Amino acid sequence: MIYQQQFSYSTQGRGTYNLCSQLEKHIRDSRITTGICTVFIHHTSASLIITENADATVRTDLETIMQRLAPDGDPAYRHDYEGDDDMSAHIRCVLTNDSLTIPVTKGQSALGTWQGVYLYEHRTSHFNRKLTVTIIGE
Repeated sequence: MIYQQQFSYSTQGRGTYNLCSQLEKHIRDSRITTGICTVFIHHTSASLIITENADATVRTDLETIMQRLAPDGDPAYRHDYEGDDDMSAHIRCVLTNDSLTIPVTKGQSALGTWQGVYLYEHRTSHFNRKLTVTIIGE
């Protein structure tokens, strides 16, 4: 059985946005009890991550490291058509993921106890992000 849907998520600027409830809803709607769930983001300036879901300081620390690795407005960047956060957002995407695969067990995601799925917005402005979820199984 295959289930596929697109959905959008509105971000309010740079940061992480928990997608777990949306993914769980899609898994329930699919009626698939055992399989895999893949989520894909259709952008090059926002990404997907699986990380700690219990302590928000983990995501704060992740942003601190991203600022060091890909600072906004670096004078070495040549691509800055959409502002100081343009090229840094693309770099952050390359360092993270544009898709994730999660096991489905007993009709729900089989994430670890402390894992959460997040959309990681790398731009400083708000955006409407498009995602596709595909669930394959029985």
